[in-house]
Amino acid sequence: MSDRSIEVVATTISGSIKDWGKIKKIKPLFLDLGWEDVYLHVVESHQQAREKTTNLLKGGCRTIISAGGSGTFNSVLEGCLESGVPSMKITLGFLRKGSADLIGKVLGMPDEIEKAVSVFVESLTANRTVKCDIIQAIGGGVENPRYFVGYGGAEIFGMIPSITENRFTKYYKGIISQLLGDLGPFFVGAFLCVIKKTASRMLHKGHFWNVLVDGELVARHRYQAMIIVNGYLGPDLPLAESVPLGSGNFYLFGIRDLGLSKLPFQFHHAWDSSIKEQPEKWGFESYKIDQSLRIEPEMDTPFPLNIDGSTMLCRKWAEFRIVDQINLISSS
Repeated sequence: MSDRSIEVVATTISGSIKDWGKIKKIKPLFLDLGWEDVYLHVVESHQQAREKTTNLLKGGCRTIISAGGSGTFNSVLEGCLESGVPSMKITLGFLRKGSADLIGKVLGMPDEIEKAVSVFVESLTANRTVKCDIIQAIGGGVENPRYFVGYGGAEIFGMIPSITENRFTKYYKGIISQLLGDLGPFFVGAFLCVIKKTASRMLHKGHFWNVLVDGELVARHRYQAMIIVNGYLGPDLPLAESVPLGSGNFYLFGIRDLGLSKLPFQFHHAWDSSIKEQPEKWGFESYKIDQSLRIEPEMDTPFPLNIDGSTMLCRKWAEFRIVDQINLISSS
């Protein structure tokens, strides 16, 4: 296996109907630009993407490209960690072929497959990479830790993958993404979760959460959403503006429960970041985490966490900390 060898792990479940046709173009486009050592691995699920990545790295691969959305990218990342290869010896790329391609956008990767492959060739030739922190998530009742580099969350933000990741994922995302763009499935999922939470709140009040930052209790509130980000994820999730992905810390943004009437307005102001201009009015909280974040819901039933587009079901508590870094292929 040469130093120029690239392994591409692509999922068939990701992206719009138009995106489905990108897979067959990947290898020919690399060949057209003179990069011959490209090997394409097409898988049907995120679990298969994770397992394939682990095996490829154990076999000697050190440069790997994820072709899919955020769920595929996160599965490939976790496969990297499971391989046992030191993360900083791995170069990881994000070829955008899915929904919520936030990391891919921040790295400057075009959506058009021809332009994207050209950027990959230029960046790999010039060794253009950025260091990115890896966040570990552990929780009560969860045997194995999870890892992510983009975003996570609880409450409405934690509920979204239960709708967007289902057995009809390929067709659900394919149609919605085609009609509403790559963030279509996320926003549809968020809207349905708001409806679900609204119906639940009509029956009973929400529960309190304890928030501990670096071991200190900093808040106890009811929340509509809790959003965890590694750094700036672009204009689609701009809350941690100007914070690089490898800063050594991460953030929790909380949207407190101010009642059902204010919920639509809170989410509107959250997505364009204007919520930061009047935090008290809209129940917005921001916490910078240097060492660890722990969230504890005051309830007995399990609660879902969003781990970069997949679900982690916890009980009693969940804790997050930065444990490593990895090199991500960047356009600049």
